[in-house]
Amino acid sequence: MTPPQSRGGSGGGQGRGSGGAGRGGAGGAGRGGAGGGQGRGTGGSGRGAAGGSGRGAGGGSGRGGASGGAAGRGGASRGGAPAGRGGRPTTGRGRPQRAGSGTTKPSQPTRLPQRPQATPQVDVHDPEGVRLQKLLAAAGVGSRRVCENLITQGRVEVDGQVVTELGVRIRADQVVHVDGVRVQLDESRVYFAFNKPLGVVTTMSDELGRLNIGDYVGNREQRLFHVGRLDADTEGLLILTNDGDLAHRLQHPRYGVAKKYLAQIAGPVPRDMGKQLREGVELDDGPASVDSFKVVDSMPGKALVEIVLHEGRKHIVRRLLDAVGHPVLTLVRTEVGPIRLGDTKPGKMRPLNKEEVGQLYSAAGL
Repeated sequence: MTPPQSRGGSGGGQGRGSGGAGRGGAGGAGRGGAGGGQGRGTGGSGRGAAGGSGRGAGGGSGRGGASGGAAGRGGASRGGAPAGRGGRPTTGRGRPQRAGSGTTKPSQPTRLPQRPQATPQVDVHDPEGVRLQKLLAAAGVGSRRVCENLITQGRVEVDGQVVTELGVRIRADQVVHVDGVRVQLDESRVYFAFNKPLGVVTTMSDELGRLNIGDYVGNREQRLFHVGRLDADTEGLLILTNDGDLAHRLQHPRYGVAKKYLAQIAGPVPRDMGKQLREGVELDDGPASVDSFKVVDSMPGKALVEIVLHEGRKHIVRRLLDAVGHPVLTLVRTEVGPIRLGDTKPGKMRPLNKEEVGQLYSAAGL
């Protein structure tokens, strides 16, 4: 009797000892096998593979058979070794195994993204204080209604916290910003731009009886002090205030508040002079450099130059220009940070407006 075949297989194989077997039966090849295979013995056949196993792995057997030979359609036979399309894992019946929860695509992150921690909320309300909008209006930010709108729009911060409620009360010594600019609420704080005249020493009093700043502002109720110094032979802008924190910041080299000077020097000015000053000049107390340098005007034997630097060492501008061979003839400081001397006459001073005070705070990192 001719051994039966399953699904178009060709040729006969062996069962356990006679005639090829399908799934362990007598006579017939395995499922779709080509070229003699075995049932439970060795060397079964696969679909379309010579000497392969069931549907999948090359050289696998029928149920629980041995492996060997070439690969079939793409999976292991029942109990056979994994193989097939691209090496995808398969189940025992030759079907591709579904990705479980433990599988991750190469493009997927293996960790959940870290969520930024929320800034801890601080209660800035002081029941004994004054309503925020009233203090803002008194500071010149705008009318009461304008200040209320600023608060409800989330544009006002108190001690680093955004305030949107109109009922919040605060103290005048708390730190308030509107649109990121510091607003000084303390009415006792004053800020002035003073044009120091030539020949006046930068002190509030002088034991030698020399003309000093105190002679110009000594009749004020507030005790003022100057931010930085100008030597007697230099005229120009000085900031006067009773705000110690701001004054300290403006003078500290760490915050790099720029100062602008106009200097008349001996000419002519060589072309590489600006580059030399920007790259740095060695002085007695160490190297120094300018932030910018340009020639404003030149005349026979003289030149007017503009220098910007944040250095605060004594006589720094004079020493720098002298070191490059062009000593100062006259020197005027015209700007300190965002504050300009403008048309303020020598010996006179003007109060800074709220925008200028806010800009000074920003320049000082407050």
